[in-house]
Amino acid sequence: MTSPGHPAARAEMTVASPGRPRIAALDVVRGFALCGILLANVQPIANAGDLVVAPSMGGSDGSWLGLFVAQRFVPIFSLLFGVGFSLLLESAAERVTSPRLILLRRLLALLVIGLAHLFLLWQGEILTAYAIIGLLVLLPSTWLPRWTVAALAAVLIATSLIMGGGPLLVVGLFLLGSALTRYGVIGRMENSTRIPAMLGLLLAAAAVPLVWVQSGLSFDDPSFRFILPAAGLLLAGTYICGLLVLLRTPLRSLLQAIFAPLGKMALTNYLTATILVLAISPIIGGLPNTWPSTTIVLIAGAILTIQWLWSTLWLRRYRQGPIEWLWRWATWAHRQPLRHAP
Repeated sequence: MTSPGHPAARAEMTVASPGRPRIAALDVVRGFALCGILLANVQPIANAGDLVVAPSMGGSDGSWLGLFVAQRFVPIFSLLFGVGFSLLLESAAERVTSPRLILLRRLLALLVIGLAHLFLLWQGEILTAYAIIGLLVLLPSTWLPRWTVAALAAVLIATSLIMGGGPLLVVGLFLLGSALTRYGVIGRMENSTRIPAMLGLLLAAAAVPLVWVQSGLSFDDPSFRFILPAAGLLLAGTYICGLLVLLRTPLRSLLQAIFAPLGKMALTNYLTATILVLAISPIIGGLPNTWPSTTIVLIAGAILTIQWLWSTLWLRRYRQGPIEWLWRWATWAHRQPLRHAP
């Protein structure tokens, strides 16, 4: 891809807010992660809040879902949340005198959305946790130097892997995403092919033995809880790097066409996916934990097809998804245009 200042590069960006271009690669990565999260969540959602990992997602049977999907996409979403948080801070700092108030309103609005999702639809949703961690960690971190945020991210991620994952990993990835943005890495993420290619190869090389070990473990094996998050984090990094490399090839247009509409309306699609899974699961019948991988893929594929069509058609007329627009309204405390300008 050309540099961000090149006319061709500018043509590939859409304006997210006055003076703030939207980074196309982030929409692609976000849309890709949304697809993986839906694949991982079909069974838990259909279980009406049962958070127990289904056998086909545990990796004990060597299922490709268990090895390449479970716990592989939430790390990407967590990293992107930290990235988006700091991008908004930069944008708000250019427009208002109290940018942290904008961030506070954004997190409180997300908390309301998450609690509604939690109590009305699904107990396993992540928005509530993201909002609370954002309030307790991300917002205070804006007063810290960026090197401190980066160091904290490294310590928390390492500690969480030693302890077998958990909330500390999410906190660490939030801070990592924030630090990458503050160091300008996100703004330059599409300027190179060599760096993501080399990093992706290193991450993949480290992930392969862990995935191989996971394939031979049962869900109740004591070492499973340590292998799963480590393998998931390494594969998540591999996926991101792989996408960044592919976006520098002729496949860019195809990847943007497939994933960007889903990524631009990620919040709307995340919430509506729960409704669609709950509507479809009674038609499928049987216990969700016994569904084969093919059934899960068909359900997720049908939902993603509907959401892609809906997102593509919606974005032709409107700037944002409906939930994103409401969230933005609450963030900035005034209604902003929804339709594209004539």
